[in-house]
Amino acid sequence: MTFTGFGEGAVEFYDGLTADNSKAYWTDQRNVYEADVRAPMQALLAALEPEFGPGKIFRPYRDVRFSHDKTPYKTHCGATVGPFYVQVGSDGLLVAGGYYRMAPDQVGRYRTAVADDRRGGDLEKRLAAFEGLTLAGETLKTRPRGYDADHPRIDLLRHKGLYAWRAWEPDDVLHEPGTLDRVARTWRELQPLTEWLADHVGPSELPRR
Repeated sequence: MTFTGFGEGAVEFYDGLTADNSKAYWTDQRNVYEADVRAPMQALLAALEPEFGPGKIFRPYRDVRFSHDKTPYKTHCGATVGPFYVQVGSDGLLVAGGYYRMAPDQVGRYRTAVADDRRGGDLEKRLAAFEGLTLAGETLKTRPRGYDADHPRIDLLRHKGLYAWRAWEPDDVLHEPGTLDRVARTWRELQPLTEWLADHVGPSELPRR
């Protein structure tokens, strides 16, 4: 299937789901989700695969076991390709890349690299070159243990996740092939960050729970 954009009903579907996050709404509108959201997302990932690798679409169901919010469905459709992420919902399109949440061993390697003048300085230069991208990630409210509060990269050292993103509000391009260009271009811009993380942090080596 060739990617031609997300369906005309995609934004309206998520507007409705935000207002009525119920099984009844989902069942009644399931065909819209499949045709205007999931199928285009599959086509988008297929178009990106030759350059970025195979992707995975997240399940539409929320894990409510440990949450006070018991609404059953996610109000967006997200997918990952390695360290890259793309999401469509009522707010439009969001494209991101990096490490959303790092395991303890990853955080340790990350901080060691950031504290090093050569490697940490390299990361600063890569991030400073970003244009139109927003840096994000969970951070500590105070300095991490073992690091001085006046460290030149203390803001980066406080991160427990590090990624950057760019978003577009709903517009005509969301429903056109131009969305593919937006995603691919942004992921390419994010590669200096994802490559640094791969070189100096890498995947977690801790056993899965």
